[in-house]
Amino acid sequence: MPPAPERSVTAEAVKREILDPGAGSDPYLLRRAHIRGALALDGAEIGRLVRFEECRFDGPVTLEGASTLAFSVTDCELPGFVAPTAQIGGRLDLRGSTVTGGERGAVNVTLTHIAGALVLDRGRLLAPGGIALHAGGLVMQGGVFCKNGFVAHGQVLFPGAELPGGLWMDGARIVVPAPEDIAFNGDALRASTVRLHQGFRADGRVRLRGARIEDLLSFHEAELRGRASSLMAVGAQVEALDLRLAAPPAGGVDLRNARATRIQDRPGTWRAPLGLDGLLYDWMESTAATQREDTTNRLAWLRLQTGFTPQPYEQLAAYYRKLGHEDEARRVLLVRERRRRATLRPLGRVWGWLLEATVGYGYRPWIAGIWLMVLTLLGSLVFHTHTPLPNKKGEGAPFNPVAYTLDLLIPVGGLGQRDGWHWADAGVQGLAYALIALGWVLTTTVLAGVTRALSRA
Repeated sequence: MPPAPERSVTAEAVKREILDPGAGSDPYLLRRAHIRGALALDGAEIGRLVRFEECRFDGPVTLEGASTLAFSVTDCELPGFVAPTAQIGGRLDLRGSTVTGGERGAVNVTLTHIAGALVLDRGRLLAPGGIALHAGGLVMQGGVFCKNGFVAHGQVLFPGAELPGGLWMDGARIVVPAPEDIAFNGDALRASTVRLHQGFRADGRVRLRGARIEDLLSFHEAELRGRASSLMAVGAQVEALDLRLAAPPAGGVDLRNARATRIQDRPGTWRAPLGLDGLLYDWMESTAATQREDTTNRLAWLRLQTGFTPQPYEQLAAYYRKLGHEDEARRVLLVRERRRRATLRPLGRVWGWLLEATVGYGYRPWIAGIWLMVLTLLGSLVFHTHTPLPNKKGEGAPFNPVAYTLDLLIPVGGLGQRDGWHWADAGVQGLAYALIALGWVLTTTVLAGVTRALSRA
């Protein structure tokens, strides 16, 4: 709370002093005063620096369409600061001020151009159920600073803003009535960096749909308490994305069609539902000490998606392949096929089971070799203990149980055994027919699995 005002002046008197042409470019300073009435400077051309310190305003300060140099209202109390479409040639400083909201929000700088910084450090913007800070279309040349205990009771809105100096909200808190409400809206925001981190807390949803951030978008040690979708960054493009949250978000995180060069996260901070379809990245920080454990964490991450989409698995596999981890890439793609199989009709699921059991969908072709060895051993043992009957006596090569079994299993070509012999024992003859059938199934699934792997990997 500011100290008790030393004197009382009317807003009209303050306005006359600020706009006094005789004052030239001398700065205007008013300290520890009670200003009665609304200070309306709409459309004014102010050619001097204006500073209010530790003042109490009865009415809002309005600068709609005004042109001014640096404007400062620090450690003050006022019922609204409204400056849409204003041109501010220096810093707009509202540090430490308590601003209550009206119909147009507590602080309204929509479509405002600010040549310096917008400073709201230690500020308290009070617009419960309304808009605490409306900065849609704000054009900055410096940064926006909402740090050191900044609190907004109401929405903070930056849609379409241009912030080349970045947005810094270290430790800031945004309070909204319900966790389903939007607490922060940065849709189509353009910024060098956005730091909603180091103790930042949003009691509602955070939106950054279509945002473009040249460097870091950070939620490091932040708390996202919005329900349904705690963070929506659909279509966002960032250089680095830090999602090492202080705790799991209350709702899901939607990164569909987003693009990040680098991603940092923690496996324990994710919660369903996740939107990862179309997410592209070049590098991700490892979440475990070993590569296999990291892949396990990443697969658990992908399982938090709603429904099945193949692209997140393909992106992860491509990333591992770029790092030279071919085994982990194949593991990811195998899990992709298992998830896909669960979405198929019964016949498709049966065929999927066959593909996995025989060749691991083409990503584990050595399984086919194991099946071939097992069936060859089984057939050879059975045929070795029984005596076959020649189809033509005195013709053909001597019977060889191993060659005969392989001849049954391999449908293409031949070793000259299958057509030369038959069995009197119906059970043994049935085994021969079964091996022929299994040979065709094994060959078909091998070809299908390899073709699938080559076409979709």
